[in-house]
Amino acid sequence: MLSTQYVRSFALKRDKIDSFDRYPFSLPAVREMPAIELHPKVTFFIGENGSGKSTLLEAIAVALGFNAEGGTKNFTFATRRSHSELHDYLRIVRGVSRPRDGFFLRAESFYNVSSEVERLGVASSYGVRALHEQSHGEAFLSLFMNRFRKDSFYMLDEPEAALSPQRQLTLLSRMHDLVGQHCQFVIATHSPILMAYPNAIIYQCGEHGIREVDYEESEHYRVTRDFLANPARMLKVLMGEEGGGE
Repeated sequence: MLSTQYVRSFALKRDKIDSFDRYPFSLPAVREMPAIELHPKVTFFIGENGSGKSTLLEAIAVALGFNAEGGTKNFTFATRRSHSELHDYLRIVRGVSRPRDGFFLRAESFYNVSSEVERLGVASSYGVRALHEQSHGEAFLSLFMNRFRKDSFYMLDEPEAALSPQRQLTLLSRMHDLVGQHCQFVIATHSPILMAYPNAIIYQCGEHGIREVDYEESEHYRVTRDFLANPARMLKVLMGEEGGGE
């Protein structure tokens, strides 16, 4: 039986790169990148700030024809060109099926996308209220609940940025509904709530490149678990009070 996923994998065109000493090729996640297989439903990229996960997601999105600042493939605006050239050096392997629609969400440039939605006169597709008339988190949820549809491919860069823990759970539920309607997600995140989605692939970007990890093996899960298990002790450690006298 053929897979219905829309993007199967990607790899680096190493023979085209003249030097791995310059950005973004100097990032370990890029320099040591193996061929990456995507899950047909949900794939996560995680890692510390500066590890390259957002740079990687951006490159995949641009290589697939999305606007570097976000939106659908019909969004062609550019507030400020800041994306890397990595997209020119990726080999994308698509699936047999073609998505009905797609969207690239970047938390850091969603304001610009909201402005473009108004300029294009397509605000009604994103909910009853204009995105700029809602809080950042409300606008995110409005996008997820109203604009996302079945049989589509979605790339989300830190979607938790504007969402409370409760709203992250709402996003998880919405994702699951859409996965059941033949949608595929690729997500860069710091959220241990989102990356708990079952039967997904989690790739960790770090100083040794990219490797697949189990959820409970991830630093995001372990740090959050340890903090919530004993916040008072963790705070003492962070504030240099562990083992100190009265």
